[in-house]
Amino acid sequence: QVQLVESGGGLVQPGGSLRLSCANSGMIFSIYVMGWYRQAPGKERELVATITSDGSINYADSVKGRFTISRDNAKNTVYLQMNGLKPDDTAVYYCYLYGEMYRSHYWGQGTQVTVSS
Repeated sequence: QVQLVESGGGLVQPGGSLRLSCANSGMIFSIYVMGWYRQAPGKERELVATITSDGSINYADSVKGRFTISRDNAKNTVYLQMNGLKPDDTAVYYCYLYGEMYRSHYWGQGTQVTVSS
């Protein structure tokens, strides 16, 4: 089984920082895509950042220069460091994993990030 356990969401003022963590406590894949999507009220779910097993990183244009995705393979964990947060970053952030072995997609339960003064 795959279980994506998210943490780090919360309330922060504009310009502040948060670090999201997502740990895969289940099956480990050699070939994967892992990262974060977000969904704000009234909007579609959108990609925030992903990292692949070969190290390729992709960011949404709206977060480039402010967010950094990284991973700790020993802990089977991906991180999203969010700096310079803006009210438009307010959303539910979902951890995402695609494992090639079974061509399967997995989602975390979501964690709320609210940027407000």
